[in-house]
Amino acid sequence: MTWDHEPPPGSRRGYHHGNLREALMKAALDLIALKGPSGFTFAEAARAAGVSPAAPYRHYRDRDALMADVARRAFDAFEAKLKQAWAGGTPDPFTAFERVGRAYLDFARLEPAQYSAMFESGLSFKAFPDLHVAGERAFNVLKDACSALVAGMPEAKRPPAMMMALHIWAQAHGIASLFARGDEARRPIPMSPEDLLDAAVLIYLDGLGARPKKSG
Repeated sequence: MTWDHEPPPGSRRGYHHGNLREALMKAALDLIALKGPSGFTFAEAARAAGVSPAAPYRHYRDRDALMADVARRAFDAFEAKLKQAWAGGTPDPFTAFERVGRAYLDFARLEPAQYSAMFESGLSFKAFPDLHVAGERAFNVLKDACSALVAGMPEAKRPPAMMMALHIWAQAHGIASLFARGDEARRPIPMSPEDLLDAAVLIYLDGLGARPKKSG
């Protein structure tokens, strides 16, 4: 899911009653792409949206509130992408699990500004509970996938889904942030980020005894 980022920052964007909030969010994404999530002011976001410095206060009390709205919507898009990849665990949980990992990397690559807003804005979940809820919904897609993946194991040997999800999330996030991001901070490696994540997850699942055995 991509927001329309045109016209570029610095241009005048007219708005009518009802779309100021959208204009500000698009402007913030443009500025994140250019300067990072901490590299611009509330007034710069207003200027990039083509409105007066006072106009954003109609919707947001300050810059952090704008950034929280951008990050919340990004988490919603992220959740939708992960859910689409999981597809109810079809045709089998392991295949679907691999798709979820690749979807994680795809989002970081294709939506670098949204990914940065989600994870690099330094916003307090206590100050913005809706942002926390959105982030948890996205994480729960991964946690539910982990539960399904190990459901066939003997209960006494079944690893906790929360632990698995946190470990897999850390692996996916590290690889996405270092090697799959869609900006110039991406580090080159002699393999695809997808292959690196697949290998890391397989090693992890083997260690837990959670890797599905091949039939035949």
